[in-house]
Amino acid sequence: MDILQKYAHLLMDYCLEIKAGENLYIKTTTLAEPLVREVYRQAIKMGANVEVDFSFREKGRIFINEASENQLKHISPFSKMAIETFDAYLVIRAPYNLKETKNVDREKQKVISIANQGLSETYFRRTGNKELKRSLCQYPTLASAQEADMSLEEYQEFVFNACHLYSNDPKSEWLKIRESQQKIVDFLNSKKSIRYKNDKTDIEFSVEDRIWINSDGQSNMPSGEVFTGPVEDSVNGIVHFNYPAIYMGNEVSDITLEVENGKVVKWHAEKGQDVLDKVMEIEGARFFGEVAIGTNYNIQRATKNILFDEKIGGTIHMAVGQSYSQTGGKNKSAVHWDMITNMKDGGIIYADDQKVYENGNFIIFN
Repeated sequence: MDILQKYAHLLMDYCLEIKAGENLYIKTTTLAEPLVREVYRQAIKMGANVEVDFSFREKGRIFINEASENQLKHISPFSKMAIETFDAYLVIRAPYNLKETKNVDREKQKVISIANQGLSETYFRRTGNKELKRSLCQYPTLASAQEADMSLEEYQEFVFNACHLYSNDPKSEWLKIRESQQKIVDFLNSKKSIRYKNDKTDIEFSVEDRIWINSDGQSNMPSGEVFTGPVEDSVNGIVHFNYPAIYMGNEVSDITLEVENGKVVKWHAEKGQDVLDKVMEIEGARFFGEVAIGTNYNIQRATKNILFDEKIGGTIHMAVGQSYSQTGGKNKSAVHWDMITNMKDGGIIYADDQKVYENGNFIIFN
């Protein structure tokens, strides 16, 4: 079995657990055709009905530049049907150019974001209660390799290693990860408050009656994180994110947020301040929808790709905006933007005032 066949089998059998008769919607670009062929083959063999939505080069840029306001507000009936009625949804990231929409009209982007908010809420609700099984994965392309400062061959190895595809049995590797992370989740679900602290961060929040989730590679491939939604008005302190955060193709670096009673009251970025300002204008974006801890130690370098970067073993991240309903989070927003910071150099996590994590590792299970 070659590497793409192993990848397809993992996506269909483990990530989405496809069953005969289910409707599967695949969204990607034409660059991912080699992986799509194998996913399609495996899904058909398993009895699924498969629809594929291929995007082409600069489709998003052309649309934003040329569309009227009515077109910007238009919701694709095909995407709407898939999000509202299908059983499974696979997104394969395979970009042509990660800067495609960097210089387009941001006000037009905002119109699109607001118009899609209702569908976004449906997506979060259905994925949250498992009505819609979802998986997000990566097909290595030159654009992503360049963004990560790697050759394409290096990047392919990085992606496949992060997914444990070099293992003889990738599914068994992810089942082991599920088991080990469940110990962390069970422990954190018994706690009421969490505090993240390092040399530039000291922020605390309540997680009472919230649910920590074991992200074990089913919704994202790769994964390797545990996450929840903080009690919205309980977040207080200052947090600095030292990994680059990407928003709609724009890099924002060295972000510092000051938070009072859940609301971001001051924000600063060394690079991309104008982008950060625009995001903070979006309804719900000044409250947090997610707090998380990265646990995938096969990922040890930032690639400016949130699918991988938020999973880096030895980091924490927080997301402004939309909550995940399965955590009990209640914040609503058209944006969900993850921001990451390193904890491997003196970082500490406290749970109910007990030190449980230090220098990038949990210490309670040692």
